[in-house]
Amino acid sequence: MFKELDPILHSQLRLAVMSLLISVKEAEFTFIKEKTNSTAGNLSVQVQKLKESGYIEVNKQFKDNYPLTTCKVTPKGIEAFENYVKALQEYLQVGK
Repeated sequence: MFKELDPILHSQLRLAVMSLLISVKEAEFTFIKEKTNSTAGNLSVQVQKLKESGYIEVNKQFKDNYPLTTCKVTPKGIEAFENYVKALQEYLQVGK
């Protein structure tokens, strides 16, 4: 009856990161950090998990001698996010 929720997206911070990236398609690490009110260390770990899952791409480069990390949602990430949202909607429809 209930679909299993994706354990990668079921983490609050990872879900927040994916929600941001779905809406903007690409964002700088500092932007994500500010919007999620996360520490750099925790966010870095969660971004790595999303990257390893193939849900986001991470691009590291330098801009004016400062490191610049950008994150972008992948097609696999979009599909996983959409499936997660559909599964949650099904949970909310039960009993109506």
